Amino acid sequence: MVVDRYAVDPSFAEWSRRLGIVLTPELEELDKLLDDVELFDLFKRDFQERYPNSLSTGRYSTPVEVLVRGLTLKHAQGWSFEELEEALRNNVMVRKFCRLYFHKAPDDTVLIRWDNELKPSTLEALNGRVVEAARRLKVTRGRKLRTDTTVVETHIHYPSDSSLLADGVRVISRLAKRAKHLVGQIGEDVEDIKPLFRDRMGAVKRRIKILLESSKAKAEAGKARFRKAYIELVDIAKASVNQAQELIGVLNEMPSRVSAPVAEQVERVSEQLRVFYPRVQQVITQTIRRVIDHQVVPAAEKLVSLFEPHTAIIPKEKAGQAVQFGRKVKLDEVDGGIISHYTVEAGNPHDSTLFPDSLDAHRERFEKPPDLAATDRGFWSADNEKKALEAGVKQVVIPKSGRRSKERIAYEHQPWFRKGLRFRAGIEGRIHVVKHNQLLDRCLNHTEVGFERWVGWGILGANLRKIAQTQAKK
Repeated sequence: MVVDRYAVDPSFAEWSRRLGIVLTPELEELDKLLDDVELFDLFKRDFQERYPNSLSTGRYSTPVEVLVRGLTLKHAQGWSFEELEEALRNNVMVRKFCRLYFHKAPDDTVLIRWDNELKPSTLEALNGRVVEAARRLKVTRGRKLRTDTTVVETHIHYPSDSSLLADGVRVISRLAKRAKHLVGQIGEDVEDIKPLFRDRMGAVKRRIKILLESSKAKAEAGKARFRKAYIELVDIAKASVNQAQELIGVLNEMPSRVSAPVAEQVERVSEQLRVFYPRVQQVITQTIRRVIDHQVVPAAEKLVSLFEPHTAIIPKEKAGQAVQFGRKVKLDEVDGGIISHYTVEAGNPHDSTLFPDSLDAHRERFEKPPDLAATDRGFWSADNEKKALEAGVKQVVIPKSGRRSKERIAYEHQPWFRKGLRFRAGIEGRIHVVKHNQLLDRCLNHTEVGFERWVGWGILGANLRKIAQTQAKK
């Protein structure tokens, strides 16, 4: 059952006072921010949806207040869940901040499960509340806006065609092994349908070895061997897809012949097969086009991970890294170092298409346009500049891309424009700091929803940390 909070423990307060335990100035300010009733209600709304009767039945859960404060501190500090658990167990200051008192600290797996209940839309709404708090505390006034994009990588290996095919065969073989165990529980003689449960990973590993040995061959014989191994690897993957389709048919006939718990396991295996075999088919298709037929496959049509299919291929001009595999995230930062708005983009849209949304979001949040809007040249277009001026932005600082006329060069060399460019450069440092503190580092969550939750927590943690630091200095 979801409970709100532990009762205040006077003995803990007295004990911590005698030990001289006080919150740091940053934690004191963060403590005040998290006393917001609406913030608390947003968290509780998601937590109570974990089970149908979470508010009325079941054993008592870790209180919402402890979870809210613990998870917020974890993301603000860039801790892992294991580090948060250790801090809750051993650090009196953290116990005091999270209002855990003398109660047992939740396990890291418990914290992970509760964190997974939060919806990305909830974190976006929470960030809106935090921005409102920043305005109320005069940390920001929303007079200046700077926009940029960054890439948050998904947690995948480098997506070569052979490794993706191997992933597909491995997943289907693993599910086939589970299906074999389930079919055996209904008394079927699995020997009669043994090919349905075949593990093809041995054949895959032999072809992968040949590919590695012949990948750098310059002689025609080596190239022919490389091509033959790829064709054989594709054929093995096709056989695995056919195997998955046949297994789905067998599993669909089982629920009426087994107990309810076994039927649930059968449905889970069948569902996973239905999810993965179309992805393996897509990998086979793109491998045939790219490796065997020597066609150029557009990045938007490529699948780079069976497990994180939402991952996009994003070219980046960075030393030692031609492309990144993840999602493009647009950040809008206002004066005071607060990220007022963010979006996780699908694919790799051009930056110039994203600027109008930043202006609309700023006006919605601050009820007025910024006095200054600054971006890099990737956001430039004549329409964007025109729309910003029409929206009431007094100073639009977007360097023109491409060839510039003498008039444009003179325009961009005006003192106010150069000053705006210096302000814009600050968002590069802001992105670096957020990533360096592991708030927007490589995403360790699974699925697209998990990715959006990771980004939402990163932005929320960065904003809370900035507000607390600013207020502590006053």
